[in-house]
Amino acid sequence: MFGIVRPCRHALCGGLFSQWMAHLCGLCLALRDEHGHAARLVTNYDGLLVSVLTEAQTPAAAPRRRAAPCALRGFRSADIVEDQGVRLAASVSLVLAAGKARDHIADGDGLYRRRLVAAAAERVAARWSLAGSRTAAALGFDPEPLTRAVAEQARLERLPGLGLLELTAPTEEAVAAAFGHTATLAGKPHNRRTLEEVGRFFGRLAHLLDAVEDLSRDRAAGAYNPLLATGADLVTARRHCDDALLGLRLAVDELDLERRGLTRALLVRELAHAVTRAFAEAEPGTPERTKRRPPDPGGLLSLACASLTCCTCGLYRPAWDEEHDKSCCSRFDCSGCDACGNCGNCGECCSCCGEGGCCDGCGCDC
Repeated sequence: MFGIVRPCRHALCGGLFSQWMAHLCGLCLALRDEHGHAARLVTNYDGLLVSVLTEAQTPAAAPRRRAAPCALRGFRSADIVEDQGVRLAASVSLVLAAGKARDHIADGDGLYRRRLVAAAAERVAARWSLAGSRTAAALGFDPEPLTRAVAEQARLERLPGLGLLELTAPTEEAVAAAFGHTATLAGKPHNRRTLEEVGRFFGRLAHLLDAVEDLSRDRAAGAYNPLLATGADLVTARRHCDDALLGLRLAVDELDLERRGLTRALLVRELAHAVTRAFAEAEPGTPERTKRRPPDPGGLLSLACASLTCCTCGLYRPAWDEEHDKSCCSRFDCSGCDACGNCGNCGECCSCCGEGGCCDGCGCDC
């Protein structure tokens, strides 16, 4: 699982969290049903925003079906979203994942330096690209902006003297195309221009936050990073992120939506959390928020924990995992929450929707 929007039940009211999970599981199973089990590797938190935006614009809620028990849901069955928005999210995820894999192959990153690994990855990328393009065509979506963005990004990274926002432009245009097509699927073409604006701001944030999170690792490895390539510091990157957050919030407010709660919770509040989290971890001298990670013990225990992480799609991560501190509940101290979810410590809404009221800052419509 990957992406910058990582909510959990402590960040979303109970009803909104259930809706989010329905979209997440719907994306995962749509990839499996149409493209095989291996395609589930491209399931990501940000891709399902395409599905969320499609349902938010339609007068009736997206159709659901009952899914079999899954480890991520504690081996419980659940109702999952099954509509054109989920299929579009699957298509976009496949095409972009294929482009990302080819980018790693071209750069010779990590294991991709090995010829056999690179050859296998190229075959998988070709299969994903073809499958994603086929699904996109069935939905009336032209994937060319997505494939063009990958090639344009690689070209720009070879050019000197570019500004930070020039480097984020291909990502912005790719996300804008995907978000904009949700208006067509939902039958609200007047939303398209605003949704493209939302997509551009989201793409800019995704690109910048990825650069911020990878900054220290890329600097140590001598790898490409937009901040290092342009000489931009964290203050400049934060200013661009804050500007994008403001523009995105204003654009979301302009949308004609039938149901606004989950869209605002993810694209406004959770994105603001993502920005705060990324820069807090990247700022030099920032106090550690968690204890030092213990070493990986190796052996059967390490293998068992790795298997559990895989089976739960990253919901569980052992203490020595580098992503442990980014897991969904790490930023909340909910020891003071009452039964309704009024959090005295974190100021967030936990699970109060449908239970008599909402906390301040909930961001939902109940």
